[in-house]
Parts: sequence; C-alpha cells; structure tokens
Amino acid sequence: MRILVFNAGSSSLKFGVFDTDGTARGEVELLRGGFDRFGPEGCEVALRRDGATTCSRAAHATLGAAIRAVPGLLADHGIDGVAAVGHRIAHGGAEFTRATRLDADTLDRIEALTPLAPLHNPANLEAVSVAQAVWPDLPQVGVFDTAFHLTNPARATTYAVPAEWRAAGLRRFGFHGTSHKYVAGRAAEALGCPLRELRIISLHLGNGASACAIAFGESLDSSMGMTPLEGLVMGTRSGDVDPGAFGYLHRRLGLDIPAIEAALYSDSGLKGLTGASDMRDIEARAAAGEADAQLAINIFAWRARKYVGAYAAAMGGVDALVFTGGVGENSAAMRRRICDGLGFMGLALDTDRNAAVRLEAEEAPIISAHASRVAVLVTRTAEQRMIAREVALALAPAAAPAHPVRLPVAVSGRHAHLSVEAVAALFGPGASLSPAKELRQRGHWAAAERIAIEGPRGRLQNVAILGPLRPRTQIEVSRTDAFALGLDVPVRDSGQLDGTPRVTLIGPAGRYETDGLIIAARHIHTNPDDAAAMGLRDGQIVSVRVGGAERGLTFERTLVRVAEAAFTEMHIDTDEANAAGIGAEGDGALITDERAATILPDEG
Repeated sequence: MRILVFNAGSSSLKFGVFDTDGTARGEVELLRGGFDRFGPEGCEVALRRDGATTCSRAAHATLGAAIRAVPGLLADHGIDGVAAVGHRIAHGGAEFTRATRLDADTLDRIEALTPLAPLHNPANLEAVSVAQAVWPDLPQVGVFDTAFHLTNPARATTYAVPAEWRAAGLRRFGFHGTSHKYVAGRAAEALGCPLRELRIISLHLGNGASACAIAFGESLDSSMGMTPLEGLVMGTRSGDVDPGAFGYLHRRLGLDIPAIEAALYSDSGLKGLTGASDMRDIEARAAAGEADAQLAINIFAWRARKYVGAYAAAMGGVDALVFTGGVGENSAAMRRRICDGLGFMGLALDTDRNAAVRLEAEEAPIISAHASRVAVLVTRTAEQRMIAREVALALAPAAAPAHPVRLPVAVSGRHAHLSVEAVAALFGPGASLSPAKELRQRGHWAAAERIAIEGPRGRLQNVAILGPLRPRTQIEVSRTDAFALGLDVPVRDSGQLDGTPRVTLIGPAGRYETDGLIIAARHIHTNPDDAAAMGLRDGQIVSVRVGGAERGLTFERTLVRVAEAAFTEMHIDTDEANAAGIGAEGDGALITDERAATILPDEG
C-alpha cells in the first residue's frame, strides 16, 4: 500500500511517501521532504530520495500552500498510486487508542481536545482539512502521539488532585508516542531480541524532549504529562516546574495565567536560560566560556539523567537506553554527559563508539562498552515511517475467521511454578511433587501439595502449585493478593521475572525466599490450527469481550500465544473474573474488528 504521510507544525511541514504492508520487512521509503520557516518570502524546502538530499527555496508562505504543492512534487519524482493519507495528530486524549479514519465526527472530537495541545492540534487539523480538499477520494487516517502511552497504569497517569479536577479530564497522557514506539522496536531489532523481552528507556531529545519507560513492548510511563510542557528541559518549553509558580508569579509580577502559560511554552527551556533554543549554538557558546550556556547544558543533562534513573527503578531494571531526536542523534557530548552518571546501574559508555556515530539512514549503532550491563544505542527517529505502518495496519482488512470466534475463559487463582531448588527447600532434599489433577494445557498439572506465600503485610495460605517444574520459580497472584501481601507487584507476561519483588514461600520443610512474583498479564493460549481459523498470530494483541450483558467487560491488550498442542482458552485472574461477573470458568468473544497488532521483533 502506498501511503503519503504529513507531520504538520505551525511553521513547518514534513512529509513522506512509503510503500508498506505494515511491517519493516515490506517497507520502502520513496520520498521524504520538508517545508520549513514559512513566511511572507516563502519557505525552505528539503527533499531526500535514494540517500541524496536537495535543498531549495519556494514561494509557499503557509502550511496550506505547501500541502497543495505536494502533488506537483510527487509528479516530478514519478510517484503515483497513493492509496491513503496519514496524519500525525499530537493529542488524542484517552479516546483514540490506535490509528483512526478521519471523518467529520472524528475531527470534531479531535478539535474538542485542542485545549490540551493548543500549539499542535490546530496545525494538525489544518493539514487534514487541506489534504481532504486535495485528495478527496483517499482515506485520511490519524495517528496519535498519545496512543502509545495509553497503556500507562493509573498510578503513572493520575495526578493527586481533587476528584472534581480529575473528573474534568486532568490526567497525564504523554507525547512523542510514535517516536518512542518506533525507536523501541528498532532497538529490539538491533539487539536481536524480541521487544516483549526488553526493558527500554527511550530519550527523544530535541526542541521537544521526552523520556519514555517501555516495559516489554508497552509504554509504562512518559515524562510529558497532560500537555507537552511537563518533563525534560526543551528548546523553548520549561519541563518540570513547581505549579506553585503560577500563584507566586501572579502575586509578585502581576502575570495572569495565559501570560505564564505562553512563557512556559515559548520563552522557557534552553531559550529561557540562554536566549537560544538550538543545542548546537549553546554547546559552542559553552565551549567559549559562557556561564549561562554551561549551566543550561548541565541542567538539560541533569534532568534527563534523573528520568533515566527513575525509570530504571520503576521497571525494576533496564536492558537498553536509546537516544534519538536532533540532540540525541547528533550530540556525542550530551550523550556522554547523561551516561557518565549512570555507572551505578551497570551502564558503561564506549567513548570511541560514542564519538564515531554518524547516522545516515535507519542504522542503530550500539555505543556502550562490551562489558556494559545496559546496551546504549543511537538511532534516528522515523515518525513518518511509523505513521505509514500504522495507517497500513488500520486499513488492512481483518482476517475473516472460519467459524464464530468464541473462547473458553479459565480463571487462574493464585499459584506457583516451582524450581528444583524451591521444591527441595520447601519439601525437603530429594522431595518431588505429586500430580493430582491434569490441566487442559497438555503436560500441565496441579500438585497435591500446597504452600503459603508471606509478604511484609500478610500471608496467603493454601496456594496451589502447578507443574511441571521450571528453571526459575514464578508466583502468580491477583492485584488484591498483592495488597494483602503488602507488595508492589508488576503485571508481566509469564517468564518476564527480572526486577520482580522478592517474597517468602513457606512449605512443610522450610522457607524459600525468591523473586518471580507477578500479576500475570491476561493472555490466550492457542494452537496453530485454531489460530489460523481465528485469524490470529503469535504475539498479536487482541480484545476479548467476557461475561454477560449486565457485568460483561471488554478486556483489551490480550496477548496471543501460539504453541503446538496448546488448548485454546483465555486466562484471566480472579480480580478480572470478579469484575466481569464470571465464576471459575466462562466464555468470551474475540472482537475481530478491533484487533490491534503489536510490534513483532522483525517489524522494527
């Protein structure tokens, strides 16, 4: 599918044309370009094709004029057959979770979100309006900066403010989601490891800057908040500021809220510290001895390093740190400043590798030392490329299942999968477990033996043990169980145990302290034949409707696991079952028209 992508700003327009099937394997960039610095005298134009860039000036004085010039540019380069137009939309609120067709109703709902992104959404919507007039017969699809972060848990998105404010929509959203999603997948590809096995911190450092904690393929937290003001120091935006500053500035300087807000967006950040917003200029001035520029560089690096450390703690560790954005890609000195304070977590930069980075295309060089426990990478962000993929996936017809898609739903109570060492500690040297009940998953069983789990606040008795034994002990509880134990337990896929809480298991022969305590992410087990009949693939993320009409719920972000001889069923925990109003077993309906694809390892 050939897709034209627009990323519109108030004074610039980026565009690209891609042939894509929604994956990195089947993707070709045909043309990339940009119009910059719109003004009465026209604008600057840069075009890139086949690795070569040409620069010129044109008479296009506005965003609309630039978009209307694109058909001529495509014709000049022999590009036709565009099937859809994709648009970057900065703020989609909590409603837009994935790429969405832009019709009149959808555009009205996006426009209602403008107060949350007053500098970005208006330009995005103007681009859509002009593109609809230029290409009236093509589908227009919006891809939202905020969508990637809608997997953030409530503890990361909720401000501790009065309920009335929260009811009015005050919450954290996060931005740069398309960039963070792309670079996480690109890093996983470069490391040769599935994205769902990695904990990644992405630093998008440019005129707009943000950090993102990406735990096993999903955004866990982002430094930007309800608006793009929160978080890191940026070119003209302040980043984190004490909200008490509003009252102070009003009392001290007589400033009203609009004036303060405008200054935080346009006259703060690097510009507020030095009078300049370009890090290249600031680094040059700092090298010449200018104290304000030196301070600005130190503040920029300090804030980024704090977020990296915080996100490593929040995820229970980190496997990779990825730099992107204009500063992240081009400033070896800034990468060094940020990384030099992170040796405590096993991160070591290779000075020569760092200095040698020269990005030409989509490469993602590793710049960490060979002995570093954390991989450090640099890569160009490719938001337009990612938008094209999302558009292709949104417009691809859903696979039609061969039969009605009904799923058995099994409710998993608290249980443990033990290692050989755990069995010996809990039941005595040489002890073995006694299979008492075969489970529906072939080769799996429930043991006759039971154990207790003890945390700092309480103990869970009569906990089931499931076999066969595993190389590493894993204990699965519900969110309610976690509070009863007094522990902060992460939601994880089975086997993702690094950085999980330690807990004490109690058996008749002794006690065994171990990590591996998780709340199991809901998932579907299925075999290749059933998966093909349902139009599913391994690693896909789907939605499932569970329960009856009165208390039924739609469980989104449900992972599909395909394995030979697997019995097809969905697994949820007791809290989820209670919420949906079902007992130990039930059934669910796969929502085929709302399927969303996850990023597979070979999709970048």
